[in-house]
Amino acid sequence: MPKINSLFKRGANNTSMAFRPNIDRLADVIQYLRNTEAFGPEWFLMGDTEQDSYLYPAFDAAGHLTPAAEAVLETRFKGKKSRYLGVWNGKLEEGEGASMVFKFRESDWPASSLEIDHQDGVTRLGFDQVKELLSIIAVELRPMVITVARNQYSDKQVFRDRPGAGWMLYLPHVLTSSQVLEARELQPVMAKQENGKAFQIGTIVVTVNSEPFSDENPEHVKIANAIEIRLVDQDLLPRYADL
Repeated sequence: MPKINSLFKRGANNTSMAFRPNIDRLADVIQYLRNTEAFGPEWFLMGDTEQDSYLYPAFDAAGHLTPAAEAVLETRFKGKKSRYLGVWNGKLEEGEGASMVFKFRESDWPASSLEIDHQDGVTRLGFDQVKELLSIIAVELRPMVITVARNQYSDKQVFRDRPGAGWMLYLPHVLTSSQVLEARELQPVMAKQENGKAFQIGTIVVTVNSEPFSDENPEHVKIANAIEIRLVDQDLLPRYADL
């Protein structure tokens, strides 16, 4: 099933390598996932065994790290310049399991990444809810790019050194239909200024909106590839090296 993957940089006012301030940035994302039937309310720190993976509930009612989870993570990654949070929803039934991995590092670029995966849930989440989730990620984390696609799509995208369009692609640009003619939908992503006034921070480019995207469907791949070429021609699809 498609994965949601976002790449972004740590803000100048958020340079700490401590887990709590970094995970706090995900609180709205976590709360959204917990309130969906597809992902569910319970999330646990991943462990080396099935038994270990049920030991530590990851988040409290507000979507913040539990004290126990924080202590475990800080111990595991003490002194390390690259850290990650790996959690899962505790469901073993076929098609029910979900995971979220948030990585952040002291250097390298992009400095952080967030991957949300579900055996069946990203599709089952529903078209509108996937767009809503992407909007929340975009507003809270201000990523340079978000993609929604299976890993297998990487073999079918046009450019190996750039993100693929897949089912959906978020870019921090205001895009119009004349710029992306092949897109089936362009969803503006809005944020609010301190004075409460809304402004557009980016656009979700949708390749297919009549059904879930499939990289095994040649027509779907054709549309996504055309979007990638169109964006590159306008210097709107970044190279990974430039992120």
